[in-house]
Amino acid sequence: MAAYAAAAVSFARAPGDAMTIAGVAAFLAASAFAERFPVPLEGTDANGVSLGFVFAVAGLVLFGWGPGTFLYATAPTLVGLAQRKPAIRTVFNAGVFGLVGTVAAAILTRFPGGGIVDELIRVALAAATLYAVNLVLVSAAIAASGSGGVVDLIRSNARWTLLPFLMMASTALMLVVLWQRTPYLFVSLLGPLLAISLYQRSTHRALDAVRLSLTDPLTGLGNHRHFHERLQRELSATDDGTPISLCLLDVDDFKRINDGYGHPAGDRVLSHVAARLRQGGEAFRLGGDEFAILLPGVDEEGALTIARSIVARAAEGEFEDVGGITVSAGVATFPHHGRERDSLIRLADGALYWAKDHGKNQVRLARADSTHLTELRRHAAAAEHGTGLRAGASLAHAVDRRDGYPGSHSERVADLAERIAEQLGLADEQLELVRLAGRLHDVGKLAIPEELLRKPGPLTYAERAVLERHPQLGHRILVSLGLEQVADVVLHHHERWDGGGYPGGLSRNEIPLASRIVLAADAFDAITSDRPYAGARSAFEAQREIERCAGTQLDPEVVEAVLSALDGHAVGV
Repeated sequence: MAAYAAAAVSFARAPGDAMTIAGVAAFLAASAFAERFPVPLEGTDANGVSLGFVFAVAGLVLFGWGPGTFLYATAPTLVGLAQRKPAIRTVFNAGVFGLVGTVAAAILTRFPGGGIVDELIRVALAAATLYAVNLVLVSAAIAASGSGGVVDLIRSNARWTLLPFLMMASTALMLVVLWQRTPYLFVSLLGPLLAISLYQRSTHRALDAVRLSLTDPLTGLGNHRHFHERLQRELSATDDGTPISLCLLDVDDFKRINDGYGHPAGDRVLSHVAARLRQGGEAFRLGGDEFAILLPGVDEEGALTIARSIVARAAEGEFEDVGGITVSAGVATFPHHGRERDSLIRLADGALYWAKDHGKNQVRLARADSTHLTELRRHAAAAEHGTGLRAGASLAHAVDRRDGYPGSHSERVADLAERIAEQLGLADEQLELVRLAGRLHDVGKLAIPEELLRKPGPLTYAERAVLERHPQLGHRILVSLGLEQVADVVLHHHERWDGGGYPGGLSRNEIPLASRIVLAADAFDAITSDRPYAGARSAFEAQREIERCAGTQLDPEVVEAVLSALDGHAVGV
């Protein structure tokens, strides 16, 4: 502050001629405006750079130590006061700028002006002094706040700011030359400088908006959209067989944490896991407690090592209210496990489910012959009638116990779906597929809160959105078990003939025939069963309702098959 005060006093005692006073006033106004609207730069650890640097360098060269240091230190001081920044910060900045201006002015006294080369040297010296000293002091101040080491910050800030400051130094040289030729010409620089500042700010805002659209707000990791774009970009850019590994992770028993300790505790857990993921590779939060790490150039062994390290680090965290946590992970690698984005995701997801189903807190590598596929795959492929049912029995029973239907809803849907398929003349292999899909059509409800499934009143918009995720959730579960054909049927069993269904909005023959059959069988059983929100209706009423929905919700041909299948069978009321 002493250097700033001394420069202000010196300028007040010897302000110079009217042109000098007018120049200092004009430069001060322009510099204050530039300080008020700094230009943001990608990668800097400060709030951006100020075009006031141009007027500070030109002021020191043109007007000398007193006026130059005064305008250099006064502009940010006035802006700091106007914005009510902390007093200690404003005083610190004024002292730093006063000191830097004094150092630069002292160096300039050793190089008196004269020709154009002399002025070039003086501008270069002033700019280099202001930039270098400010870079060190600002980086030191940021480091003192705990944001990193001084040397690393200097390197980082220099890498991003050196070129802009060189450009501003050249602009300062133009300002000096114009002022020395005709002072009024300096106004011609204000327009371009203002345009540059506004353009850079608008560009930075646009980039921020793009970044926010690709970033998870809680953890700062890439979001679901960013993950899919990055994975596809990496796969598209790889044409030489270079491995790309994908690791999917899931927090074990996260619902228990949220339900038992509240969402703030859950958020702390997610942030803790995200911090561990950043040390492993390019990390993403896919939603809820699901995360992904993309590992370009890493084979499956390297990916397993990284995933195990992350699982171990995550388990090291202890939370005062929650206690310890664990995560499970699944790994798949291009091109060994798959060459397409979706197949890699499915395989990694299947490995993740295996890890969670077999003890949690572990990593599983996707393998075509892994034990979590063999039993159900064998049953799904078997020719003997009913073998597929035994394969899905445990999952179907688990759904029926949680759902709001009486008895075995899944068994009834499977039985009716098979009879409908027989009426349509489907082959034995398709009959088995339809029956198994009917048995497992609601398996995704295992991931839906039970209180939502049993809610007696109408669902809210948000609750319905959650419930309508069950086809996708069921698809994921069944794919992970190796039942891809059944999974595709389950995924689309809520699509409507008129295109108004979910999740894909498919219509007519775009919907797999097996899915259309399961939808009709599911609808009939829902109408004739007691549900939390509605009582059972008679079989006759259900048939009339099915007929009414032909051509809108249901395939008309399937509706005819439903009515034929019901003829001659005893149907409960």
